[in-house]
Amino acid sequence: MNVRDPFGLHRKSALSILRTTASQAAVDLTERAVEASIHAIEKSKQAVDELDMSFSVPKNVPSFGNPQRLAEDRVWGNTAVTSRGGKGASTNTNKNAGILGGVQDRVNNLFDDRNTLPMYKDKPYAYPASHRARPIWRRKRLLIPVLLLIFVLYYLGAFGSNHDTPVSSAPVWAWLTGSESASTADWSERRERVVEAFTLSWDAYERYAMGYDEFHPVSKKGHQMAPQGMGWIIVDALDTMILMNLTSRVATARQWISTSLSYDQDQDVSTFETTIRMLGGLLSAHYLSNEFPELAPLADDDPGAPGEDLYLEKAKDLADRLVAAFDSPSGVPYASVNLAKYEGLPAHDEGGASSTAETTTLQLEFKYIAKLTGEKYFWDKAEKVMEVVDNNGVQDGLVPIFIYATDGTFRGQNIRLGSRGDSYYEYLIKQYLQTNKQEPVYLEMWDESLRGVRKHLVTYTEPSGFTIIGERPDGLKNALSPKMDHLVCFMPGTIALAATGGLTEAEAKKQPTWTKKNEADMQLARELMQTCWGMYKWMATGLAAEITYFNIADPPLPESAPHNPPAKFDEDPEAEWRKDYNVHGMDTHNLQRPETVESLFYMWRITGDVKYREWGWEMFKSFMNHTAVPDGGGFSSLSNANKIPAPMRDNMESFWLAETLKYFYLLFSPNDVLPLDKVVINTEAHAFPRFDMGQLFSTGWKRKPRDSEGNIIA
Repeated sequence: MNVRDPFGLHRKSALSILRTTASQAAVDLTERAVEASIHAIEKSKQAVDELDMSFSVPKNVPSFGNPQRLAEDRVWGNTAVTSRGGKGASTNTNKNAGILGGVQDRVNNLFDDRNTLPMYKDKPYAYPASHRARPIWRRKRLLIPVLLLIFVLYYLGAFGSNHDTPVSSAPVWAWLTGSESASTADWSERRERVVEAFTLSWDAYERYAMGYDEFHPVSKKGHQMAPQGMGWIIVDALDTMILMNLTSRVATARQWISTSLSYDQDQDVSTFETTIRMLGGLLSAHYLSNEFPELAPLADDDPGAPGEDLYLEKAKDLADRLVAAFDSPSGVPYASVNLAKYEGLPAHDEGGASSTAETTTLQLEFKYIAKLTGEKYFWDKAEKVMEVVDNNGVQDGLVPIFIYATDGTFRGQNIRLGSRGDSYYEYLIKQYLQTNKQEPVYLEMWDESLRGVRKHLVTYTEPSGFTIIGERPDGLKNALSPKMDHLVCFMPGTIALAATGGLTEAEAKKQPTWTKKNEADMQLARELMQTCWGMYKWMATGLAAEITYFNIADPPLPESAPHNPPAKFDEDPEAEWRKDYNVHGMDTHNLQRPETVESLFYMWRITGDVKYREWGWEMFKSFMNHTAVPDGGGFSSLSNANKIPAPMRDNMESFWLAETLKYFYLLFSPNDVLPLDKVVINTEAHAFPRFDMGQLFSTGWKRKPRDSEGNIIA
C-alpha cells in the first residue's frame, strides 16, 4: 500500500484495527460510518493537496473520479471505459482518471458491488441528496469512531510526508493547473472533465429545480415560464446527455418528457427560442437515439417498443403549434405564438416588427421535421420566409435587424452580426449544407453576404491590428461602430465551415473547387478567432464580457489594409495589445455563452491546429474557477467577469448545458464524433443529419436578378 493512499486499506483490515484500539462503540461501527469517515478523510486530504496549488479551487469542484459513473461504464460498456461519443469512439482503459480518481475508485471497491447496477447509475458520488442536512461525519454519535479511525490511519502514515512518492507521476490537479503541454495532454481525460462539469450542473438542477424552466443555482430555486413548464432546460440538455452517454440522466429526462411535458398550454412563447431550443432539442434527441443506439441506451427505445418515437411525437405536436406563427400576410413569422390557440402574435415592441435573425433561423428545424414526417407544409412555410427577405433587395447581402410580418419589409437600417442579426447569416450556409449542397441559392446568398461583411464591417484595431466585425447602426452609408457582441464570435467557425464544407482544410484544398477566395476566407476566420480569444484574455476572470468595444482608426481602415496582430497575448497587465480592447462597465457580465468555444470547435476540426484546443481548455478552466456555485449548486452566469471574486447573477442558462459544455465536449473528442461532413448543427448546438431532398421537396423560389451590389434590377 502506498503510504499516501489510506484508501488502499481493505475494509476488514480497517475494522480489525478499530477492534484493537477502540471502544465497543467503535467495534460496532457500521459500514456506513466507515464510508462516511473515509469520505471525510478524503475531503481533508483534498484540502491539504489544495494548499500546494497556486490558486483557490472552487468549494464544489467536481469529483472527477466519480466511482458510480465508473460502475456505470463497467455495466454499460463491457470491460473497458469507453470514451463517450459516436461510432468508432476511442477506448480509455485508465481506471484512475480524474481528480483522486484512483482513490475514489478504491473506496468504491470497498463498499460497492460492481456486479450490480447502482440505484442511480451516474449519480455524483460527492454530494448527498440534500446539502442542508448535517454532514454525517459531524453527527455526535459518530464523532468518536471517526476520530479514532483518523488517528489510526495517521499513525500508520496514511497522510505521508513531503518526500513520499505519489501513486501516479501525473499531477492530480493537472486539469486545472494546466501544467500539461499540448504534446502530453490527454484529451480524452479533459473531455471527461467536461462530462463531470455537466453532471454537476444537471444534478444541481435535478436536485433543486427539476421540471422548472429556469434554475437559480445560488438561491437553489426554480421558476416556470409557463403554467406547467416548457421543459426548457430538460429538453435543451437532452441531446448533450445522450452524446455523453449519461444513461440514468437521459432516463430521468425522458420520463419527465413522457409524463409531464405538454405543449397544450395557453401560453405565449417566442417563436424563435422555442423552435431552436425545444423543437431542435427533440429532433436532435430523435436523431441521436436512432443513429447511435449504443449511446445512453434505454429499453423503451427498442424498435417497436411503446414510446419508440416519443421525441418525434412531441416534436410534431410542438411544430404543429409553432407553424401558426407563419400565418401572417407576408409569410414572415410573428415574433410569438400562443401554443394552445395555434395563433401567431406580433412583437410587443419595435412597432410589431419581428427580429430578422429570428425569422430566418427556423429553417433547419422545420425542414428536418418535414423530411421526417413527409409534411411538406413545414418546408414550404419556412422556405417562403427566405424568398420574402431576399426580395427586399438589400445592398451587398447585409440585412437590417427588424422585419415586419405584415408586409415583409425591413424596419430601420441597423445592420450588425450581433443580436437580432447573427443567425440569419449562419443559416444561409447551413441550409446549403443540410440538403447536401442541393440548394445553391443559399450558398450564393452566403457568398454575397460575406463579401458585404468584408466591404462594410471588417476593419482593424489600433495599435495592434486585430481584425474585428463592427456594426452600422444607421445604415451602410453612415459611421461604423467598433462594437462586437460576444454573439459575433460564431463567425470564425461558420466562415471556416463554409470554406471547406465540413472537410478538413487539408482535404478541402485537394478539391478542384478550392480557390483563392477559400484561402482568404480561412485567413479571415483565423484572424477573427484570435480576436474573440482576446476578449477572454482581456478580462480578469478569463471569461469574455457580453460586449466588447475596440479602438480603431478614424476613418476605419478598409479590409484590404495591411495588419499584423501579435501571434500571442502577452500576459503582462500593461501589454500593448490590451489598448485595443475596451469593455464598458455595463457590459462586463458573462452569460456562459457558447459562441467562442463553438468556433474553437470548428477551427480545431477544420485546421487541426492544437492551439484551438488549448485555448478551449484554458477557457474551460476559467469557467470552473469562477462560475462554480458552493454547496453543490452547479454553475452560474456572472454579473461582472472582470472582477475576482466574480459576483454571480444566480442563473444557469439552458444553453450552458445545450451548447457551451457540448462544444467543449466535442472540442476534446475524436473527429468522428459528429463529423462535420455528415451533420449540420443548429444555432442551439442541436445536431441534425444532412440529407437529400428527394422527390417531395425542392427549392420553391428563385432569386431576382441583381446588380453588382446586390440591388434588384427592375
